Amino acid sequence: MTETPKNGYPTRRYDQPVKRYCQTLDLRDDPALIAEYRRLHSEPCIWQEILDGIRSVGILEMEIYLVGTRLFMIVEAPLDFDWDSAMQRMAALPRQAEWEALTARYQKASADASSAEKWQLMERIFHLYDR
Repeated sequence: MTETPKNGYPTRRYDQPVKRYCQTLDLRDDPALIAEYRRLHSEPCIWQEILDGIRSVGILEMEIYLVGTRLFMIVEAPLDFDWDSAMQRMAALPRQAEWEALTARYQKASADASSAEKWQLMERIFHLYDR
């Protein structure tokens, strides 16, 4: 089955309980910039150092979705994951500042902001399993 918005996207199974963080960020309203942002995040273009850094701070899975100019990120991590300390460690990793500077030109955020400052954590307001 081909992964598409209507077909859905498979999720990973873990050998441990995990928790999820959801974040949002807006891109500049420019189709050429959005196309380039998508390309930068494609498999052949994303920097291996960035992928390694994400994993090194304890993140198990990260997905970014796009609709219009709005990005939505899902991050899955172990239950003992500490968001603030992980974001501090990630900001100090080699090439992370370079990546942030590169992607900043596409984003509606301060050019000198860290990833943790640009991406806004979202509050869950509904959960089917709570019913």
